[in-house]
Amino acid sequence: MSTDPRLDVRNEPPARRHDLILGTYKDLESGAGFELVNDHDPKPLWYQFEAEFTGQFTWDYLESGPDVWRVRIGRP
Repeated sequence: MSTDPRLDVRNEPPARRHDLILGTYKDLESGAGFELVNDHDPKPLWYQFEAEFTGQFTWDYLESGPDVWRVRIGRP
């Protein structure tokens, strides 16, 4: 079982989700990560990370729907 903190955004308003996720990422120390829990594939968020943090993040799907999506996002 992972000891990474979990950020479940399923009950957050959609307009607030990316800010919460990006803020959580920016607070990570090198080598740390967190588990994102979402109600849809966060692929658009991956594109945002790729544009803003190219080569500075890891993205590993832990569960791929259909109801729950879990992704470990890390800072190498």
